Amino acid sequence: MATVFSTSAVDAQVAALRQQIQAAEEQLSHLREQLAHAEEAQHRAQDAGKLETDWQQEILGALNSPQHQYYQDQQPNQRFGLSNAEFKRYGRQLIMPQVGLQGQLRLKAARVLIVGAGGLGCPASAYLAGAGVGTLGLVDGDTVEESNLHRQIAHSTDRVSMFKVDSAIAYLRGLNPNVNYIPHRAHLTPSTALEIFSNYDFVLDCTDHPTSRYLISDACVLSGKPLVSASALRTEGQLSVLNNPPRAPGASDGGPCYRCVFPRPPPAESVVSCGEGGILGPVVGVMGILQALEAIKLITSPPNSAAAPPSLLLFSAYSIPQFRNVKLRSRRLDCASCSASRTVTESSLTSGSMDYVAFCGVTNPVDILPPCSRISAGDLLSTLASLSPHDDEAPIVLDVRDQTQFELCSLPNSINLPYQGLQTRLRQDTQILEDLKGRDVLVVCKLGNDSQLAVQMLETMSSGSMKSIKDVQGGFRAWRNEVDPEWPDY
Repeated sequence: MATVFSTSAVDAQVAALRQQIQAAEEQLSHLREQLAHAEEAQHRAQDAGKLETDWQQEILGALNSPQHQYYQDQQPNQRFGLSNAEFKRYGRQLIMPQVGLQGQLRLKAARVLIVGAGGLGCPASAYLAGAGVGTLGLVDGDTVEESNLHRQIAHSTDRVSMFKVDSAIAYLRGLNPNVNYIPHRAHLTPSTALEIFSNYDFVLDCTDHPTSRYLISDACVLSGKPLVSASALRTEGQLSVLNNPPRAPGASDGGPCYRCVFPRPPPAESVVSCGEGGILGPVVGVMGILQALEAIKLITSPPNSAAAPPSLLLFSAYSIPQFRNVKLRSRRLDCASCSASRTVTESSLTSGSMDYVAFCGVTNPVDILPPCSRISAGDLLSTLASLSPHDDEAPIVLDVRDQTQFELCSLPNSINLPYQGLQTRLRQDTQILEDLKGRDVLVVCKLGNDSQLAVQMLETMSSGSMKSIKDVQGGFRAWRNEVDPEWPDY
């Protein structure tokens, strides 16, 4: 019996110890949970204290800033440099650490000039106005046309024929009435550029021709203004921030200018406008928005902060990837604008001796055929009207526009033979010239330029085997004006 009693006592003791251990483990787990909550609360309190300290430091810094003092003098009731309405309007960007109160004050004090109120200038100005840039100047001498509206989003149908500057400002005032808008209703010229630029801190080049790009860049170098430059055509665009930091000509630490990147302009005959080459609206919109973004980054960056390395951003809507970034070289030692040996000076600019049209070249309308090799749009109508059905001797009408334009609209029974790549095609396919042999050929294009070149090429390569070959003078623009007013105007 003693043995049995002893075993039972030990079993009871073991069970009691296990219960005590389990209770202790449960208590330890509970204590660990309490400790975790306490540490989390401690971290939150520390973070809150840090955030409060950071916020207080920013507020104190803003209150002591020149910008704040200026706005206090103008509007004494603004305790924090901005009105309650401004806090509400810009709140979503104010809470961004990249902007903050100081950045918003810099935006409010900034004076930005946009040259060009078209496809690039419309989205760029909209986002700068929305961000609260204090003063926004717009330079453009053009008026709104209906063909602008698919991409120039600040304009509207009821403002066709209005100055683009006035149309854009009407739109921007509806977006943000607190911005000071300054219209410049004329094209930028060498004699006016420096005077206009002197009233602004940053410049955006939203134009579409090399002559204006070189002029704007030269004026930015001479006036010491950072430049955000962009361009777009068809489905592609490019963007660069130039003359940043803006240093005196010859200073090695200054940012490159447009002439550093493109010392020589492209051949005049290679420059294609949107009207000739086409443009997809969102493409130019993307580039304009990126211009606004780069301008905001420049404006809101703290004073004396390092400038980003110069680069060229390339965008292609139908490529993968769509964006590529190319590193740019620093200032060229032989640059005509920003080097120590520069030839572009303030006097050469304002005196008019800088001829940007001559520098970039200009393509005059093609006029290479004698009158006997050309017919009018009315003559073409008479010829087509006199043809009898199934006439094997009827003239052949060659439409040398590209296939896309040919599909938009074309004359009955005309043949599409695009001028682009025509010489190569004629060499590879000799049957084309064989089919034209002994026939009267009439060549037409959109404006009457490519058709003349095509006539000249066909004459040379056929060795005079055609009965006759003539160009339709003025192309389909003349056809619409003189014959068929319902012909599409694109």
